[in-house]
This record gives sequence, structure tokens and C-alpha cells, in this order.
Amino acid sequence: MPEEFINLTQENLVDEHLCCIIRSKKPHPGVEAKRAWLAEQLKEGHVFRKLNAKGCCFIEYAPLKSAWTPVVGNNYYYIYCLWVSGDYKGKGYAKALMDDCILDAKEKGMSGVCMLGAKKQKNWLSNQSFAKKYGFESVDTTEDGYELLALSFDGTLPKFTDKARKQQIENQELTIYYSMQCPFILQKIEDIKQYCSDHKVSASMIQINSLEKAKELPGVFNNWGAFYKGKFVTVNLLDVGTLEKILKS
Repeated sequence: MPEEFINLTQENLVDEHLCCIIRSKKPHPGVEAKRAWLAEQLKEGHVFRKLNAKGCCFIEYAPLKSAWTPVVGNNYYYIYCLWVSGDYKGKGYAKALMDDCILDAKEKGMSGVCMLGAKKQKNWLSNQSFAKKYGFESVDTTEDGYELLALSFDGTLPKFTDKARKQQIENQELTIYYSMQCPFILQKIEDIKQYCSDHKVSASMIQINSLEKAKELPGVFNNWGAFYKGKFVTVNLLDVGTLEKILKS
């Protein structure tokens, strides 16, 4: 099975599809934004490993020190996303991708692998029950139910930053922190901006465009974090229906 997977590199990045949004003809703005983001992250040890096929089957991870998330720890990998869907489910691909990530970490002499989870599974988070079969355990939590899951090889553990664990900001209006790591984000942000403009909703959309900003974030974050009335709401990308429910709360 290993020969069926490829890693994105500076050399093949322009030509390879990025799994999440499959387009065969014209470029997709979100995909191209992700491609530009990846071009910089690959220089920092970021890994995007995918099935060599036109479908959604991939894992994406990075050294924790350069991962755009408010998690700290020595010598860990951080999994942003492990996603297998459609016709590729049930064929052992998710296991193969996770096995590759763990083997990569061990071969590089790392202390372990970690990922974002929650006490109740959230959309846009990798399946934590699958990770727990590998021995991932909750090593840090927030009061609103998010967890940091880790598979430690040497007993050391990562943790959320103190600022992230509080999940609070002073700003009371709708506030969304986002990066261009996910191809779906660009369109979601434009939709929310349009809704807020049409309905005169006061909102702040804050793009995270550096590692330093990501590490200083006030809440748990893979690539998106929404706050309202000063409190963290979700890591889920928002559609209009969900946004309206939040604004009425």
C-alpha cells in the first residue's frame, strides 16, 4: 500500500490536486490560496501525504514548533487533518496514513504525535475515536469540552497555551480568526462578510497569516475559531443557518 501514496513537494505542488475540493477545469480560489499557504509551510517540515488518485484521502501534519496552532510541547508532530471519504472509506487507507505519520515521527526521534479533539466529536475535526485506537489520550482540556489528544513515545506531553485554554476575548461582537490552510475557508469568509453586511451585523474577521499570530490565539484552533459575546463558539466552519443561531443566542 505505501506505493499508492505521495507527498506534496515544492516540485509537484503546482500540478497535484489538494483532495478537499476536486476541480478538473478552472482554478478554485480557495484551493489556490491553500496552495500558496502550503508552498511556505513545506519549507518548515509540513507534510501533506495523499493517495495518488483524484479523491479525498490524505493526512496533513507538521512539527508542533511550526504548526499554526496554540499548542506547545517539545519535539511533537501536530496532525491538522486526517480525512478519508467517499469510495476510499473502508479500504484501510486511514490506517495506512496514520501508520505513516507515526512511523515518520519515530524515525525522526520525535517525542510523539498530537491532534485537536473534543469530548463530543465536532465537524471539521479528525475522528478522535479512530485516533484513540492507536493509544492517543486526552492530555489537556478546555472548560467547554475541547481536548488535546496525544500519543507519547517518551512520557513527555504537549499542552494548550494558557491563553488558548481560556477561550475568551474582550471583543463582544462576532469575531472569527482564520487562516488559508483549508480550501473551504475563503468562500466561507466571503459568505459571512456578505451576510453581516446585508444584516448590519458588527463583526471582525481576523486572518492569521504568521506562526507568531497562530501561537498567540485566544482559543483552540486548527484553521478557524469563532467567538461571540467574548466566548469561544466553535472550530466548525459556519454556514448562514448556524451563524443565525449563534447571533440569536
